[in-house]
Amino acid sequence: MVRTVRASDLFHHRHHLLVAVSGGPDSMALLSLLDSLRPEWSLTLTAVHCNYGLRGSESEGDQAFVTARCRELNIPLHVRRLHLHEQSKQSSLQAMARHLRYQTFSEIAKQCGAHRIVLGHTADDQAETILLWLLRGTGLTGLAGMPADRDGWIIRPLYETGRQDILSYLLHSGLPFREDSSNTKPLYLRNRIRHELVPVFNQLAPTSLGALRRFANVCREDDRYLDQQAAALFSGSLTWESEGGWTVDRTHLLTFPRSLQRRGIRNVIRQSLNQPYAFGLRTVDQVLQIAASGRVGSRIDVRGGHVIVTDHHLRFVPHDKPLIAPDRDQSFCLRHDMGVPGSLMWPGTGQRLHVQPQACRDAPAQPERNRIVVDAARISQPLMVRNWVPGDRFQPCGMDGHSKKLQDFFTDLKIPKSVRSCIPLVVAPEGIVWVVGYRQDQRWLPTAATERCLVFTVEDPPLREGTV
Repeated sequence: MVRTVRASDLFHHRHHLLVAVSGGPDSMALLSLLDSLRPEWSLTLTAVHCNYGLRGSESEGDQAFVTARCRELNIPLHVRRLHLHEQSKQSSLQAMARHLRYQTFSEIAKQCGAHRIVLGHTADDQAETILLWLLRGTGLTGLAGMPADRDGWIIRPLYETGRQDILSYLLHSGLPFREDSSNTKPLYLRNRIRHELVPVFNQLAPTSLGALRRFANVCREDDRYLDQQAAALFSGSLTWESEGGWTVDRTHLLTFPRSLQRRGIRNVIRQSLNQPYAFGLRTVDQVLQIAASGRVGSRIDVRGGHVIVTDHHLRFVPHDKPLIAPDRDQSFCLRHDMGVPGSLMWPGTGQRLHVQPQACRDAPAQPERNRIVVDAARISQPLMVRNWVPGDRFQPCGMDGHSKKLQDFFTDLKIPKSVRSCIPLVVAPEGIVWVVGYRQDQRWLPTAATERCLVFTVEDPPLREGTV
């Protein structure tokens, strides 16, 4: 381990290390080895243990075991109980646990002033990770596996040490450890790789662990270089919006080599939407697909926010930012045609609008915030849904036929400027029919002579994070 630490410059003398300790063989060996280095290297050690409570008494036993061992070594221990939704799919459960675990490590490291977060991943874990991503159809980023040092913050000193060497060290030192029963269940793909695939590799080539680790190192170097090339290529096409998020010039984007398009988009999503982990190829390719289609208003919901097509750009918008950029010029206008009958999802707010023809006698008598009724014979088609543009006017119900600028209408209602461009308008060739959720235009109200009506409704759920 010391050779790996020095070769990769993982930590230095007098550093404070936060050590993740599960109670399993890898983490117990790591804790013991770091404790043996403590006097000579003048290290300060703090341990952290996460208890998800998913294995009942076994989880409680792990916590008690780690607590006793840290007390024996006189190492301060932070225990965190992390609550997961057991109804989640197993893969989602593992991803959720990993996210919470790393978030917890980071918070505690900052609280106690640690210089590094130390994890017990071994050469076997690296091999399993590479094979796991390979079976999922990954690119270079996945094949790069886990780095020994991530951003000078998370380190893996056992990166070059095999699991058998870990077990031999524990046996020779007489050190106890805990076995996680979930590691033997074939339910998880990683477990099947560990117990079925890796032994075959070891039989075919006893040095396969080292070969896979070297392969990962080469892929990581190539991956880093390609990321740098993508960043340089994208730099002239990126614009930071004052309201939050990046925009990418679609015309420039589509001239780049496909491989660099993917890398650039993946990195922009991560940075703009503040996501710690890379997005999958499927998501990135869907973003490129809507970019190539050029259909203004197309949107994909991803972890952390949304990707939206405008006239000339792709916008990457975090969840807490308006989907339509405020104070843009008149050329920025989302438009969607609306058939009768028909429905559509408005990308500005996530609302779903519907229109349905009905006999007037069957139509609702009174308008509501989420529903209006108009005289079908007095408006023509095509209908469209769009956001407001400067100069828009309409005749709001209740104003005795007086016309009003939509901008003044918004001002009177104290609607923030950042929200106004998100509000959908139902528009006929004759003018605005409905400022959705606020007021309809009185010109097309049904009368006693009306026989056929159009009923417009809107479903107005809160925005939720989508998945792709």
